[in-house]
Amino acid sequence: MLSVLRVHLPSDIPIVGCELSPYVLIRHPDKTVSTEDVPESLPIEGHFLRYKWYRIQSDKKVAICSVHPSEQATLQCLGCVKAKIPVAKSYHCTPKCFSDAWQHHRVLHERAASAVNENGNEEEDIYGRFNNGTSGVNNTSLSSVQAISGLANGTTPLYPAAFTQRNGGETWFEVGRSKTYTPTADDIGHVLKFECVVVDSETKSPVGHPNTILTSRVIPAPSPSPRRLISVTNVDVAGNLDLEGRLSSAGTFTVLSYNILCDSYATSDLYGYCPSWALSWPYRRQNLLREIVGYLADIVCLQEVQSNHFEEFFAPELDKHGYQALFKRRTSEVFTGSIQTIDGSATFFRRDRFSHVKKYEVEFNKAAQSLTDALVPNAQKKTALNRLVKDNVALIVVLEAKFNNQGVDNLGKRQLVCVANTHVNVQHDLKDVKLWQVHTLLKGLEKIAASADIPMLVCGDFNSVPGSAPHALLAIGKVDPMHPELAVDPLGILRPASKLTHTLPLVSAYSSFARIGVGHGYEQQKRRVDPNTNEPLFTNCTRDFIGTLDYIFYSADSLSVESLLELVDEDSLRKDTALPSPEWSSDHIALLAEFRCKPRTRR
Repeated sequence: MLSVLRVHLPSDIPIVGCELSPYVLIRHPDKTVSTEDVPESLPIEGHFLRYKWYRIQSDKKVAICSVHPSEQATLQCLGCVKAKIPVAKSYHCTPKCFSDAWQHHRVLHERAASAVNENGNEEEDIYGRFNNGTSGVNNTSLSSVQAISGLANGTTPLYPAAFTQRNGGETWFEVGRSKTYTPTADDIGHVLKFECVVVDSETKSPVGHPNTILTSRVIPAPSPSPRRLISVTNVDVAGNLDLEGRLSSAGTFTVLSYNILCDSYATSDLYGYCPSWALSWPYRRQNLLREIVGYLADIVCLQEVQSNHFEEFFAPELDKHGYQALFKRRTSEVFTGSIQTIDGSATFFRRDRFSHVKKYEVEFNKAAQSLTDALVPNAQKKTALNRLVKDNVALIVVLEAKFNNQGVDNLGKRQLVCVANTHVNVQHDLKDVKLWQVHTLLKGLEKIAASADIPMLVCGDFNSVPGSAPHALLAIGKVDPMHPELAVDPLGILRPASKLTHTLPLVSAYSSFARIGVGHGYEQQKRRVDPNTNEPLFTNCTRDFIGTLDYIFYSADSLSVESLLELVDEDSLRKDTALPSPEWSSDHIALLAEFRCKPRTRR
């Protein structure tokens, strides 16, 4: 007879909006074992599996710590309540938790004060004094209803009357009847129970005892502080990013570049400081999707997108938001894992803003083969290929705009845009390979530019810091022959240095922050830019490395930067960790720039 051997959850910490998918191991009547579902419509020898989810509702209301969401809160910041900050951000599990988080927490107060109290109130009145005993902090046990009057957890079951009363003031509300369940805001602070039982097809009665799992308390999905769009044309558009109406009427377009951290790399060995539940793909994919969709970008360039995640998640989910998807998987000559877990670069564009004209794929492995065939002696070819073949790729897409901002003289002319999306080799000791890959990409883009009057955008994770040889080649079109990185050239592929040039008038979009004047938000952004390189202080932030690796370059003769997504500073990251974190699901930060096509000159 059909029987259930085991049930378990990949993570026992449920998060609002993140689907819970239990692992159910069953034994078939023929003694074989599988994890296949056995629905009522396809019973096996008169039996099927029935699933139920319950929310265990206690008379004791629970608040969740805003910093450590797996912990129950024991104190509340009254300053948050007075400043009308969302109540969920006011709770902390211990006084030490509140103390450690104060520098970041204080930013919430300051933003609320600047938004609501334009004339300013005294800080002591609004925030309380953190260092003055418990002023400004409600340290009363949150077991009393009065202490958590701001909480409102739902009590209406999806299936009325489908609950049983338990001892100790707990009630089980049935909330789902499928194998998977996605927690809602009503579940916050409550334990969930999953139940799986074999059922007789004729009598509809359970056979044997149900298998059950209890989760920990459901936590809200952590959310980072929203990033604003900052104008770099001295027109103040600072504020929360809500640009849908503005973009559709202004004739500008936005481009997002984001390394989302491939799931196969998001391990506890590499990111042990991040809670395991926040590293799990079911959580990260929903958090990443919310972030990406929230930017409302017209063109989205993602790196480290796992092949199966592109096909099964990102392409269909972003399609719902009006995006068409293109993907280039990395080649697999070096990669030894499953073909489905190979990552690649994915480019999405809004169908109402652009149409697809052409797609080019750059495989650096093929370029390496051509290079060694032409320049490397036969005896050294194997060594050369071992150094150059790293499976990196680039995806180049030519799009046609469905809007026009060229003026009367250019009505009817097609407005094309070429978008390159790449992820350059990561190995620190292969500086020659990084530079060669960037040079190869730029030479390909030069050919496209020579065949059409077309603006260029070059986006991606270049694994190269500002001032490196690849960055110099991108930003100024050449590499100084005395650059120290040119000394690493065992194959002689970088000589002579005079060949390391290109003619594309590329400029880094984020260098625009260094050129803006004074005003709201400007000085703050300038402090987040390196004055020597005019690039962000960091786009990648882990315990082992903090620096800039990601860029959006544009052709300055045909495009101008209108605004930029504000840079993240240390106050916006949680004090006690690096990236990824529960709030930010990648070890990189997203970059976004708004562009306008310059009027074409007559020829």
